[in-house]
Amino acid sequence: MSDEDDESEPAVSLGEHARVDGAPLARVSSRLTWPKEKSEIDRLEGDTVVRTPDGPRELTTILEDVDGTYFERHQEFEDHVRDVIGTGPIPTTDE
Repeated sequence: MSDEDDESEPAVSLGEHARVDGAPLARVSSRLTWPKEKSEIDRLEGDTVVRTPDGPRELTTILEDVDGTYFERHQEFEDHVRDVIGTGPIPTTDE
């Protein structure tokens, strides 16, 4: 394979660059150290806008519906949040 082949079009079409509002939940949880109380997560990241299948939402409003109050690991936190927001395709914003 030559250098010219590397600079040609990608092997997979990347499609249009649609904007997605909000941060991925995994990014938010990766910024925290664990274990963590829900109130501390709200204090540190509550104003962060998170991507959800229903559109972007502030984490503080999501946490109001989360049953757990203490999370040993980020996976436990993410599971509780996904129980509230659901899973599925994330809407994009046309710009």
